[in-house]
Amino acid sequence: MDVPGCARLVIAVGGLELLFGIALIMHAGALLATDRPALATRVENAGQATRSEATVLVGRWREARRVAEDVVAPPPIDLSEIERIEARPPLGDLGLAVPPKTPMPGDWGETLLFRPIATSSATFESMGRKVAISGVASIEPEATCSFHDVAWSCGQHARAAFNSWLRGRALKCVVPPEVERFAIAAPCNLGKQDVGAWLVSNGWAITLPTGIYGKAQAVAEDAEVGIFGPPR
Repeated sequence: MDVPGCARLVIAVGGLELLFGIALIMHAGALLATDRPALATRVENAGQATRSEATVLVGRWREARRVAEDVVAPPPIDLSEIERIEARPPLGDLGLAVPPKTPMPGDWGETLLFRPIATSSATFESMGRKVAISGVASIEPEATCSFHDVAWSCGQHARAAFNSWLRGRALKCVVPPEVERFAIAAPCNLGKQDVGAWLVSNGWAITLPTGIYGKAQAVAEDAEVGIFGPPR
């Protein structure tokens, strides 16, 4: 096959480049084989040069010139010249701490009484205490009521209604911290509900003359609920 002249020239040039590349590779291999100590020496010299440059930089940093040291840095202080003076008086009484309150006899806090059991319509027992709801008169279990000349055992129903409303839930009462064996009158809450107000407004207790539930009892009487209503 007759090959054109330009093609023969390209093939020749390519062959020369291939031969030149092979020669370079062989020369590099020979250098690596025969001159390894020299190569290692050059690498080590380069590392030493780098470390020397770092040492020069650190030295220059340490030799940096300080500028306005007396302005930027705080001046030296002689501790013997420091004098402690009294604090200034307060600007007003608003921020002053109040003295602790001295507890007085009868100044009791609220106590949670768990698992209360009603013994009448306005008394209960809990945690060894006997508590009567203050401000109201209880309807005893043996009491009877009359509605349109019909008598019925309102005392038992009143106690049952109180127990059903409590359902064993804890009452928060203002009682003395000591466990007293005698009954004590105390205001109590069930959650946010005033127990005395609930009893009187539902007709299961009667407000005392000195109590605060007069309006609640008037509403119960008009509505004929509880002991003011028909037999249950």
